[in-house]
Amino acid sequence: MGTRSYRPYTPSTRQVTISDFAEITKTEPEKSLTVSIHRAKGRNNQGRITSRRRGGGHKRLYRIIDFKRDKRNIPATVIAIEYDPNRNARIALLEYEDGEKRYILQPNGLTVGTKVIAGPDAPIQDGNALPLSNIPLGTKVHNVELTAGKGGQIVRAAGATAQIMAKEGNYVTLRLPSKEVRMVRCECYATIGQVGNTDAMNLSAGKAGRNRWKGRRPKVRGSVMNPVDHPHGGGEGRAPIGRSGPVTPWGKPALGAKTRKRKKTSNKLIVRRRPKSSKRGRGGRQS
Repeated sequence: MGTRSYRPYTPSTRQVTISDFAEITKTEPEKSLTVSIHRAKGRNNQGRITSRRRGGGHKRLYRIIDFKRDKRNIPATVIAIEYDPNRNARIALLEYEDGEKRYILQPNGLTVGTKVIAGPDAPIQDGNALPLSNIPLGTKVHNVELTAGKGGQIVRAAGATAQIMAKEGNYVTLRLPSKEVRMVRCECYATIGQVGNTDAMNLSAGKAGRNRWKGRRPKVRGSVMNPVDHPHGGGEGRAPIGRSGPVTPWGKPALGAKTRKRKKTSNKLIVRRRPKSSKRGRGGRQS
């Protein structure tokens, strides 16, 4: 799980860093666990673009990941670590004692030959899945359920981990990767350990073409558009926004405006909100 860089024999190789894929042990996916999916390319069911800057990209097969870990109390052996084009984490191929195969997110340090198990009495080791109520305080977990039986919904990105801070009544308090502290029902399952491929955050695309391979099209700043296209557009040369703050193409506040619903049901479960991001402020890059 390291990174590779290149000698600068072209402008792009001067900047690019890629994964060394040292942990990958199998290059072709398990055919029974793949499915072809339609890529929306930013369109809705009427064919209209509702999410800009999407389209193109390399063709992908979707790997069916077992986020639920609902095959309980049956040991499984890791038989391969694979690359998944649909996420920045690696995936581990498990083979259960009854012969069934499933993919899970690869925890950091999980290798071929390791045995994992899911269930309320599973030992506390990387790759095992247990109810939050059965996991000791201070343990780092990932792939956390928000609704029991629905499957893991949060803490699934490469290198992500949440920490169990407290237990009280029917709820367990978690500190999430965003530093937000929130409560989750104690019967929800989580997987022990940190998601693997921790060097994903250190990779550099190096050139625009690598983002095109991912299906990301070019982005154009609103300030260089015409007034008919964006509220920031128009003027002579580099003109200011002309408003009290930056806005989206549809006139709503951007770059720091809160978008969470005030009456959202889960607001009462948030003990401490995540800190404000310091990357972009009023003088940041305009949309």
